Amino acid sequence: MKASKDAQRTARKLMEASLVDGAIDVAVVKKVVDKLSSSKPRGYLQVAGAYWRLIRMEIESNRAVIESAVELDASMKKEVVADLEKKYGKQISAEFTINEELIGGMKIRVGSDVWDGSVANRVERLSSKFS
Repeated sequence: MKASKDAQRTARKLMEASLVDGAIDVAVVKKVVDKLSSSKPRGYLQVAGAYWRLIRMEIESNRAVIESAVELDASMKKEVVADLEKKYGKQISAEFTINEELIGGMKIRVGSDVWDGSVANRVERLSSKFS
């Protein structure tokens, strides 16, 4: 079910109220959810759904998933995180995983942004170019 424009507008205002110094304040989120569930205003399910979507998007925009074919050493991890902090700010949290299917290189995902510098991606692009 798609949220109405009013529900989306209300959810955006609630989201703005949930941010403290550019980060989500869990206590405020809990208060918002408690208030919505106890008072149950008209269209509260749509508001709650839209609000939850905005919260998820905010969390994902501050989370970087870095995949590599092999374990990165500490200095390389530090360098990658520093570059991500320059682009997204100090609140970014990094999660490093190993994905042997990449063959080599790295794939970095922050929210909806994806940088794929893996060998597997390059091979796939070349094979699609010549087929």
